[in-house]
Amino acid sequence: MTGEQPSPILSVEGLTKDYPGVRAVDDVSFAVERCTVHCLVGENGAGKSTLVKMLTGALQPTSGTMRVDGSAYQPTNPHQAREGGIATLFQELHVVDQLSVHENLTLGMERARFGFLVESDLDRRVVETLAMIEPSIDPSARVSSLSVAQKQIVEIARSASSGASIIIMDEPTAALSEREVERLFGVIRRLRDSDVTVIYISHKLDEIFELGDAVTVLRDGKHIATKPLPEVAGRSELIEMMIGRSVFQDYVPRATVGDEAVLSATGLNNHLLKDVSFHINRGEIVGFYGLVGAGKTEIARALFGADQCSGEIRFKGRKIGGSPKQAIASGIALVPEERRTQGLFTTLTIRENISVMNLRRLSDAGIFRSADERSAAVDYVRKLSIATDSIEKHTEKLSGGNQQKVVFAKCLFADADLLLLDEPTRGVDVGAKTEIYEIIRNLANKGTSVAVFSSELEEVLGICDRIFLLFSGALEAEIANGPDVDMAHILNVVTGGGGSVAP
Repeated sequence: MTGEQPSPILSVEGLTKDYPGVRAVDDVSFAVERCTVHCLVGENGAGKSTLVKMLTGALQPTSGTMRVDGSAYQPTNPHQAREGGIATLFQELHVVDQLSVHENLTLGMERARFGFLVESDLDRRVVETLAMIEPSIDPSARVSSLSVAQKQIVEIARSASSGASIIIMDEPTAALSEREVERLFGVIRRLRDSDVTVIYISHKLDEIFELGDAVTVLRDGKHIATKPLPEVAGRSELIEMMIGRSVFQDYVPRATVGDEAVLSATGLNNHLLKDVSFHINRGEIVGFYGLVGAGKTEIARALFGADQCSGEIRFKGRKIGGSPKQAIASGIALVPEERRTQGLFTTLTIRENISVMNLRRLSDAGIFRSADERSAAVDYVRKLSIATDSIEKHTEKLSGGNQQKVVFAKCLFADADLLLLDEPTRGVDVGAKTEIYEIIRNLANKGTSVAVFSSELEEVLGICDRIFLLFSGALEAEIANGPDVDMAHILNVVTGGGGSVAP
């Protein structure tokens, strides 16, 4: 007599999450078998983060159902998710360095009587769990003395000792060395052997094949496939499932691109960057494409002087790299990834934001020309089609797309010869994206060099002349854009499959 097939520990049916005008997760259904390492993969924007937020109670689904261990599961917050048996290990650590390992293990779960902490079975359980997972960590040690990998293990032990039957790990190896990754993998396997199921999210496909038992692929918010990993025919099949479509491209080669290098970077190194070298030509649009932890923002900040790094940066023949003030004075402007906190003074008006990076242009002998400031603001509002009824409107009251246009206007008013655009269309609607792309092309056609740092493949393929592919802080390959671009090759490179840099 054949035994019954064990029921999955987690199942989702028809899970959907809608935002105004956007369906982030679209009718997703799949199951996770108990005591497995179940991997979750997909390109940026595939819906992984939204799905995890629904599993952890941080977001409520628009429709669909979830079941844990056969019972209905409807968490309204992360605390309820933990009570339901699901804990999450995020890429950002959630430990308190000033406390001991033992205190971190019981943090938020302490037992008290008459206002005083008392010992309980929890104290014994967390120590036993830590000893089972990683006996080399002393429970009495201060967490500040531990490595990043050991701190992650403390978080894992806290989740396991809390009774979690499912632990979600989101990019857990992003900040780990190769040796620390091996140690973490050993911990994960011991968890699996101790009746804990792990949902493992990573852009590093080699990790998926080394560690996983099964994989679920998401694309554009939809469930593409769930398969045992032994049935997946290597990286090529996984990449094909992740792409699975013809990426929209409207790139047209531009005759205005010259071969005069306006910026060159040689041997850039810091906490993440690894010997990065490249050049950007006058009037050229270059793209830096990579996934989480690839180093896009770090390169942008290094070129702008916001972060220190070793190596050499030369702009228009002169060595630079001291500070943002020097970069601005040299003709480099940065449109940062976080526009509200880093790109705008939201309590100031459109007029005041546009002029703030080049007040000297509006001053004569210490006298500020207010009329010229207003004229410049009106001019840029018109040129960039900023939707507003007044240049005196505070930027906090603008839509995301119009806020981004004000940041562009501010950089253009600074007379920038090189624009660094970090995720220039994140959080803006399709119409605003189209307008921003047109602004970028017009600037490049007039001789401004533009560097686009993006995690959207469609974006870099649509507007960039050359594309640098990044992985884990290294520039792995350089490709010229055009109709014959191999998207599978691009995804293979940025997920750790290797590449080559053109001379």
